[in-house]
This record gives sequence, structure tokens and C-alpha cells, in this order.
Amino acid sequence: MSILERVKAKSVDIMSVYRNLQETHLNRARASLRQALSWYGYLRKSGQLSSNPELVGLMKPELEALNATLNKLDSNVIRIAVFGLVSRGKSAVLNALLGDKILQTGPLNGVTQWPRSVRWQPSDKVLVELIDTPGLDEIEGESRADMAREVVHQADLILFVVSGDITRTEYQALLQLRRSQKPLILVFNKIDLYPDTDQGAIYQNLQQLGAGHPEAKPLLPDEIVMVAAEPAAMEVRVEWPDGRVTYEWETPPPQVDELKEIILNILNREGRSLLALNALIQARDAEAAIAQKTIDLREKEAEEIIWQFTKYKALAVMLNPIAFLDILGGTVADLALIRALARLYGLPMTSYEAGKILKTILFSSGGLLLGELGSSFILGLSKTTAAITSGDNPSNITAFAGSAIAQAGIAGYGAYSVGKAAQVYLEKGCTWGQLGASSVIQEILSQVDQNTILYRLRQELGIKY
Repeated sequence: MSILERVKAKSVDIMSVYRNLQETHLNRARASLRQALSWYGYLRKSGQLSSNPELVGLMKPELEALNATLNKLDSNVIRIAVFGLVSRGKSAVLNALLGDKILQTGPLNGVTQWPRSVRWQPSDKVLVELIDTPGLDEIEGESRADMAREVVHQADLILFVVSGDITRTEYQALLQLRRSQKPLILVFNKIDLYPDTDQGAIYQNLQQLGAGHPEAKPLLPDEIVMVAAEPAAMEVRVEWPDGRVTYEWETPPPQVDELKEIILNILNREGRSLLALNALIQARDAEAAIAQKTIDLREKEAEEIIWQFTKYKALAVMLNPIAFLDILGGTVADLALIRALARLYGLPMTSYEAGKILKTILFSSGGLLLGELGSSFILGLSKTTAAITSGDNPSNITAFAGSAIAQAGIAGYGAYSVGKAAQVYLEKGCTWGQLGASSVIQEILSQVDQNTILYRLRQELGIKY
């Protein structure tokens, strides 16, 4: 086998690995979304939601979003959205990629009045939805800004178009887009207006754009591309056979091959992983919103349950004469409190919450143990000893009462702390269980290659290794 054949065979093997990994990521994302939808479907069938129609109405947008996200995964269409300020050539860049002037362009600001999408099939195996958006700095553009945020939420990949020195507005918009936790390519348009000697300096400046800012990092080489979507017309000298010389204006073809190649490389190498990751981020946000709405709506009921268990636990510990049974009884009471809150909220109890809450329970039990040891040291005898000897020495009854009241206070505080912790972890942990959106996001990002655009999202998504 020749060197060229071996290189080709190795490239095929690498792409096969990428394809298999992407398919795995896509299947894991589907399983995660189906699990989330099945859980809320179970709650509806079991009657836990039908008893609270207000909560059903509040959850409806998030449940619809989960269904829409799952449908998007099944359609296997990758969404690429283009952003930038007015007159930077966003529509022209998309037209150049499409190879046809489908989207309206013009010299006036605000030609694009609302997001518009077109289908693009750059290869037989890739189907893309290109989304054009209004300029981020348009006058009276608050509603358009809201639409832009929604487009960012739906996009799998973002193109941010600039065409000159980066303005403060552009820089802030770029930082905001990078905070959206989506892969981003910076596209410098109208490069034909700059001499070749200046293009290298422009590239260096763009690469260091995020340097020195705590929320941004320098852009990687494959995150910057220079294009000329609508090159300026050039005057061309024409010499005719009869000796005449005339001058005509000709428009050079668009220079977007490098951008197209970068996009294709990203889509072939990690396109479906991008699709899976974005679906999981949307699912995570939807589930977190459902949890927040549920907890907010049932805050009063939850507070009553927590205080009820706090009083019961404090009373039981105070009256119990066997001190070290306080710890066992207190733990049982804490577990019952957690179960009551989980039933109230109808939120899944995952290993994530169980582990976190267990630490709080252990801290509460440890408080009771320290309280018992402290009472023994200060009073000279434990609550158990005081109870046993109270008949022989009436003064021990006072010691027993003092120790019991101290233990009751510690127990009550512990129960309240456990209840509050349960509220937090039931809200935050619903996406961290087996096949939870956050868990699968972490799984996907732990498997991506260092050469992929997804790799840098690990830190931006708060994933630690």
C-alpha cells in the first residue's frame, strides 16, 4: 500500500470514529429527552398534575419545548445563525454560501427586518438551516433583540460577522453571544477592501480579541475566517482586436470557500454532537424552569411541611430518654421530610440529590451527637444518665430538661436545614440523574477531541474534570 493510500485509509478510519461517536451522542440525547418527557407524562397519568391545573398551565411552554427539541433531534437538521451589526453583510455571507442571492441585501440599514431561514445542503450527508437575523444595533430594535435571543437559543452554531475595526457595541455583543454556550465562528467580511499587507495584522488582532477579558479567551484559528461575500466591483482594462481600449466594471466572485470548508469540517467532524449538545442544553433549561415554577408555586405548602417536621422532630428528640436513639430517629424524620417534599413537588429524586441531601442529614445527625457530648461535658452527665438517675436525685430532672431542650433545638434546626437543602437539590438536581440532561452533557464533553470546536465549551459550560 502506498503512502497516499495509507493516509487516505487513516483519514477514513478517523472519520468513521467521529461518525460513530456522533451517533452515540445523538442517541444519548434522544434517550435523555424521552426520559424527561416520560417522567412528566407519568405525573400527568398518576394524577399528581391534574390536581393542580395552575401548575399544568405553567409547565406547558417547557413541555412543548422538550417535545420540539426531541423532534429537532429526529429531523437531524443543524441550525446555523448569523449575527452582527447592521451593514456588515450578514445576508450577503449567507447568499454566498448558498450560491444564489436568495436573501435581500442593500445599502440601507435594517434590510433584514426579522429572522429568516433557508435550507442549505452543502453535501449529500449534511442538511443545514441557515438563519439570518436583524442587526443587533438597530434603532427601536428591542423586539428584534428578543427575537435574536430566541434564535441564539435555537442555534447549534453561530456566525458573527464584522467588517472593520471592532466597535465597543460589537465587542459587547460578541461577549454576550459567547456566554450563550454555543460554538461561534468570527467572520471578517469585506476583506477585499484591505491590502494583503493589512490582512495578517487584522487576523492577529481578531485572534487576540478576547485576551485580557475574564469572560473570554483568545479565538482559535478555526474560529476566525476572512471572506468577501460581495466583493466590490473592479475597473478592468479591455483591449480590443482593432486596437481600441475600453474600461469596464466587473464584480469578482464571492470569496467564501474557506468559510464553507471550515463549516463542512465542523459539521462532518462534530455536527451531530453539536445537535445533541444544544438539544440537551435546551432540555436542561426547560427542566430547570419546570422545577423552579413548581417550587415557587408550592412554596407555602412546602414551608408548612418543613415547619411541621421541624416541630415533630424537636419534640420527639426532647422526650426521648435514650440519647443516641435521637440520631436514628432524627435521620428517619429527615428522610420522611425529604420524601414528603418530593411527593409535593412531583420532581424526580436522583442520585445527585440523594448524595447532596445525605451530607446535610449527616451534618444534622452530627449536630445532635455533638450536642449530646456537649451536654455531657457541661452538665457532667448525658441525657440518658440524667433520665436513669432522676428518681434517685430530683436535681437530675433539671439536668435532663436542660439537655433535652438543647437537643430539641439542635434537632429542630437540623430538620429545617434538611428541608431547605431538599428544596434546593430537588430543584437543581432534576437534570443530574441517570440520563439527566446535565449528566449527558458532561458525558459528551468528556469524550470530545481536543481538536474540535466543542472542546472549548467544556469550561464555558462549567464542566470540570
